[in-house]
Amino acid sequence: MKFSPLAVLAATCVSPVVGEFYFKENFNDDGWTSRWTESSTWKPKAEMGTWKHTAGEWYGDADDKGIQTSEDARFYGLSAKLDKPFVSGDKPLVIQYTVKHEQNLDCGGAYIKLLPGGDKFDAAAFGGDTPYAVMFGPDVCGTSNKKTHVIFHYDKKNDNLLVKKEVSTETDDLTHLYTLVLNPDNTFQVLIDNKSVRKGSLDEHFDFLPPKQIKDPDAKKPDDWVDKARIPDPEDKKPEGWDDIPAEIPDPDAKKPDDWDDEDDGVWEAPMIDNPDYKGEWKPKMIDNPDYKGKWEHPMIDNPDYKYDEEMYKVCKDGCTHVGFEIWQVKTGTLFDDIIVTDSLEEAEKYAEETFFKKKDGEKKMYDEHMEKQRATDAAMDDDYMGDMGDFDMDGMMGDEF
Repeated sequence: MKFSPLAVLAATCVSPVVGEFYFKENFNDDGWTSRWTESSTWKPKAEMGTWKHTAGEWYGDADDKGIQTSEDARFYGLSAKLDKPFVSGDKPLVIQYTVKHEQNLDCGGAYIKLLPGGDKFDAAAFGGDTPYAVMFGPDVCGTSNKKTHVIFHYDKKNDNLLVKKEVSTETDDLTHLYTLVLNPDNTFQVLIDNKSVRKGSLDEHFDFLPPKQIKDPDAKKPDDWVDKARIPDPEDKKPEGWDDIPAEIPDPDAKKPDDWDDEDDGVWEAPMIDNPDYKGEWKPKMIDNPDYKGKWEHPMIDNPDYKYDEEMYKVCKDGCTHVGFEIWQVKTGTLFDDIIVTDSLEEAEKYAEETFFKKKDGEKKMYDEHMEKQRATDAAMDDDYMGDMGDFDMDGMMGDEF
């Protein structure tokens, strides 16, 4: 078989479709402050924390830096403009970034937001009340509230919809990779360290749509419906003398004290004790109700207001233009890095290999060495403390009176 030169040329020019990056930030230069704007009017200055440009205490590459919260009990606000607006269409929305909690986080957010606004976006005022399209990432407060937020704004309800099934999160002191994928087929997926932890359809995991079925408003339980499974036995009668048995009786073993004087102490009465013959309040025994019809269930009908929405995924229908962090942390030390917004999961995975996975093992090695030194230091301090305690003259401290 022969091919024309034009056909051969066309075949060699075919290349796979490459995803587009709408935002990419690795914080590896001092110019990051010109790309990001700190919130200055969201909260009073005294309540706002400052960001530190650092690789952290343990890392895979000392020159690979991120930004880290640095003051306890503070709000943090920071936003940046996308290189190009993301408009929901026929491609996925992928948000990915890394989070490292170096402070043994007890209470604080570490989520990122994707925001609309365009040229009207007020970066100085960016905060908790600023409208957003997506809120995604870990949030920890206490031992029981540990989750990864997945929240989408839905214009038709003018509401922010939280995923109904809990999404796990990581709470150790190492860096972890968080990835959110929102697909144009109305499905989503959350990955942590490139492993899927939650995925499914938007209508099943979020309250985008009204229920498909509702209780029939015209139906009601019949007046003669019997829903008591058991009833008192009408043939059971209370034994004669049941109510004559007292709950307490004088203690038959008690004796009047020898030194008791009726004139001075009054008439002596034996103390009361529980009556062993007392059987409590009489109740007839229960039997199966012969008229029981079972639990009445309200009939369901198709909801006339239900309509599937093919465009639930279009959270950036009018364009998303910024990303940002607006968080509160009690104990600080969370480090963010390697943020991307793209329309390709494959590109996100490739970027993760070039960043997160490239640094992962080196960071773990340095962290283990750090913790080993910390344990050795703590053990030495304990030994010194016990040694100092041995020098005290305990007899002297107790005094001559002991």
